[in-house]
Amino acid sequence: MIDTTTPKGRILAAALDLAAERPWRDISLADIAEKAEIPLVDLKASFDSKAEMLVAFSGLVDDEMLRRAPRRAPDQSTRDALFEVIMSRFDALGPYRAALKSIAGSGFADIAHLRAVMNAQHWMLAAAGVNAEGPAGVARAAGLATVYASVFRTWLDDEDPGLARTMAALDRRLRRGESALNRMDEVCSGAQRLASAILPSIFGRRTKPRPQPEAPAPTPPPGV
Repeated sequence: MIDTTTPKGRILAAALDLAAERPWRDISLADIAEKAEIPLVDLKASFDSKAEMLVAFSGLVDDEMLRRAPRRAPDQSTRDALFEVIMSRFDALGPYRAALKSIAGSGFADIAHLRAVMNAQHWMLAAAGVNAEGPAGVARAAGLATVYASVFRTWLDDEDPGLARTMAALDRRLRRGESALNRMDEVCSGAQRLASAILPSIFGRRTKPRPQPEAPAPTPPPGV
């Protein structure tokens, strides 16, 4: 997933390798440059911070998840589709579990990284065939983020090759969130119907034009 033939790829691989060995908070940019065997100035050309590295890594995981996730079947429920998509993401993250455990335990979340995490929810919804656009999409992404964060903690400690604990936790959380998702869809659908009924009557009104004063007759030229 990480292309180590590129400078950015070598930097990301070095950062994750170090995170698997020791706490993320204790790793400096100089440490990463040394591990990647590049000058610090070359690292600066690719990333300004460790948070930017995590954002880049999250984008690579999004791509790999989208490649792995099966296409939703016409008769498949939203819950089952999301289950397969999220497990595809965990499969992509598998080789980096030790590093991610270190990063998750650092206790600090950069705004840019949090934005990348929310963007990941957007793509997981899209991969599951769920509308992720507009205000309703934002609400769905926020709801999925709570599910994913909870199950992610279980996944970090799940040593079973088959990820039995992770799958059980994910199934429970999705079942619990399914009714909330359905209620939200009903509310959004009702709001859209209301807007469709009201807005045309508001914006469709035409204001009666005010009468314009008549222009005075032109003054005839002298001698006419």
